[in-house]
Amino acid sequence: MNAAATHQAERHLATPLEDYALLSDLQTGPLVSREGSVDWLCLPRFDSPAVFTSILGTPDDGRWKMGIRGGAVSSRRYLDNTFILETIWETPTGKARVRDFLPPSSVQADLIRSVECLEGEVTVTHDLRVRFSYARALPWFRSAEVEETGEEVLLCTAGPDGLMISGPKLFDTTEADEDHTGGAVVPRLVGDFALSEGESLAWSLTWFPSWQSVPTPAEPQQAFELTYDFWTNWLANFEVDSPWNDVVTRSLLVLRALTHSDTGGIVAAPTASLPEDFGGVRNWDYRYTWLRDAALTVEVMVSHGFVQGATDWRDWLLRAVAGDVENLQIMYGLGGERELAEQELPHLKGYENSTPVRIGNGAAGQYQADVVGEVMLALARLRDAGYPEDEFSWGLQKRLIEYTINNIHRKDHGIWEMRGELHYFTHGRVMMWAAFNEAIRAVEQHGLDGDAELWRYHRDALYDEIMARGFNATLGSFTQTYDNTEVDASLLQLPHTGFIAASDPKMLGTVAKIEQELVDAHGFVYRYRTEGGMDGIEGDEYPFLICTFWYIEQLAASGRLEEACDRMDQLVGIANDIGLLAEEYDPASQRLAGNFPQAFSHLSLIRAADAIAQAESKKQ
Repeated sequence: MNAAATHQAERHLATPLEDYALLSDLQTGPLVSREGSVDWLCLPRFDSPAVFTSILGTPDDGRWKMGIRGGAVSSRRYLDNTFILETIWETPTGKARVRDFLPPSSVQADLIRSVECLEGEVTVTHDLRVRFSYARALPWFRSAEVEETGEEVLLCTAGPDGLMISGPKLFDTTEADEDHTGGAVVPRLVGDFALSEGESLAWSLTWFPSWQSVPTPAEPQQAFELTYDFWTNWLANFEVDSPWNDVVTRSLLVLRALTHSDTGGIVAAPTASLPEDFGGVRNWDYRYTWLRDAALTVEVMVSHGFVQGATDWRDWLLRAVAGDVENLQIMYGLGGERELAEQELPHLKGYENSTPVRIGNGAAGQYQADVVGEVMLALARLRDAGYPEDEFSWGLQKRLIEYTINNIHRKDHGIWEMRGELHYFTHGRVMMWAAFNEAIRAVEQHGLDGDAELWRYHRDALYDEIMARGFNATLGSFTQTYDNTEVDASLLQLPHTGFIAASDPKMLGTVAKIEQELVDAHGFVYRYRTEGGMDGIEGDEYPFLICTFWYIEQLAASGRLEEACDRMDQLVGIANDIGLLAEEYDPASQRLAGNFPQAFSHLSLIRAADAIAQAESKKQ
């Protein structure tokens, strides 16, 4: 099912995704390689144009590599429960510690990189290549002075974007890269700095609007303390009793790291166009707020007591949808933007030569029937947790139910954003059922107003329809759509809605067919069978991690607890050394694939761990 793996050895390998670490200031999310290269950075927001894009091309497409000359990385970690990355380098002459982080701030974005010589002597080396607008704009360099401190800094500007580099001076140089630019002059900032034991240096890169005055750079030590306190305080009251405590904790931190602090929007991932198939065309931009992904994230956060982020998202939802429910989109920009036009960047060669490289996302214009159900489930969890509705939030939910009624006979693109023909997807129809069910519960259990009788009529009619058209009695299984006999991993979500019990024979029959058709020899689960081109997209894809975690959740809930634990151990084992997961995994090459890190994967990891804990408690 995965033809790309066969040709893996024939292609040049890019830096593996598992070698990257995420940094976050709740505004943006750069990726730093194990060797100290910041290969992806969008400023000032997650969805802004990138200033470092080398992960999708070559070093000359923008990066900031800082390392120790002649050294090798002996270890790296996040410092406690933070996103401060600490990397230890060792050389024949000494040992050094590098710390990379972004202090949380809505005033300005500062990427801070500090290095301390722990033993002997080391030489710190820099190669900084700034390329604005996804490597489509070269910067203008000039020196300037910070008015408040008198410090001399270097400014890089292009159009609306400005970057300030502060710290020991890096020097402007140029090179000709014939492979990439045809001999054009390409500016770089370089520098070597000798350190002896106990000595340290720090640099910061600060984004600012190019027309504004030079900002004041963050003071490195104060910024470090602020960053450490922010993350450790956020998680201070969290406790989890699980064999997978470390990865559950890190997963919660990732979900928080992907939440924009000002708007409350939650990005599906901080990256764009990392391929679902190495060398293939399934390359999408995930730096937006999908209602589905965000809703599932909110459910998980609420279940672990993190209500504030959930209520911030609810406020975001009210602003994004506003009074225009009839034109509901499946995704929006972080600020609620509606125009997310998809375009290709032909000047970038793509990760693992996977082209086209895409930014924006054309799926924003799709109709997906499940989305309202996902939102209603998430808001119901918030309501059940004791956070009251107000007239605006409940009013929006009633409008969403009205929208569902108005579109109840409409075919859709499905949860996986297929670009082929429209269908009645069984998962989507069940999610519509769930939307009505949660609206009825809101009236009957929480005393809210609404036409529960009308909603009950539509809910019950949907139930009968799904059982008649979405369940194939001959196969003993629910089907992907009303008009085929395939299965889809999204069917594993049916028990989560309350539509059917995990142990119901119809659900067990569905699981048996999924195991037959979608679970590979290694125990990983594909979304659906791509053969036949039903999704309207060329190529293949690797197993999806969220689907495999859903499978674990189903195993635990249906009494197959030992299997669930074994598969959980297996899946947790593919996270990288600092606990991060991508969207997919290729068992053949043992590599993470797809956008990284992925909210879907981390939220489903938490849910799988919770399902196992619940199943174990019932046994006692």
